[in-house]
Amino acid sequence: MRNRPVLSGLLFLLLGGSALAAAPEKPLVPPERWLPDIDALTANDQSNPPPAHGVVFVGSSSIRLWKTLETDFGGIPVINRGFGGSYLSHTVHFAERIILPYRPRAVVVYAGENDLWDGKSAEALAADFEALRLKIRTALPRCRLIFLSVKLSPSRVRIHDTVRQANVLIRQICAADPDCRFVDVATPMLAADGSFRPELFVKDQLHLSSLGYALWRELLAPHLKP
Repeated sequence: MRNRPVLSGLLFLLLGGSALAAAPEKPLVPPERWLPDIDALTANDQSNPPPAHGVVFVGSSSIRLWKTLETDFGGIPVINRGFGGSYLSHTVHFAERIILPYRPRAVVVYAGENDLWDGKSAEALAADFEALRLKIRTALPRCRLIFLSVKLSPSRVRIHDTVRQANVLIRQICAADPDCRFVDVATPMLAADGSFRPELFVKDQLHLSSLGYALWRELLAPHLKP
């Protein structure tokens, strides 16, 4: 039962209709763009394999730039496979190289912000997450999948409504799978009045500061306990 898609009929209707009709603002980046990065990430896997049954972190630059990842979770073995300005669909495409071979007990995903910024719809992003969930669930039935919600970056206000829509849809997917967790990092990154907390970002107001990563660590740690 777990391997059946959990997207609602409404979501499939949207994917078949107007949600995908709007053209993106610029051409979406093909996965082949990231082949050199994937080759670099996996270059030493044969000679120096990462620890088995650890936690794989995948996604875009917010994962790639997490410099304290190896020490942030109390000795839990982690594998960082984040790459560049990638999309969630790119992680799906390369899952056989950057997730499945490590047979992790958990996979943490942060991706989707670049996709939405380049014009992908909330429904299409949710479909990408469902594709990743099914791929992991089929190959690793007991693996926990943890999705860090798409954050609301001060430099990308234009897509905030779409970000919120995508987070709602992905939360629904996770709710239907007992081994899937949706961790809301977007709300705690806002002040009580809904304004931004600029100290959580570096100068570009897009990528995380050390305080931003400290907050993510606090929110994520309870979900990584065995």
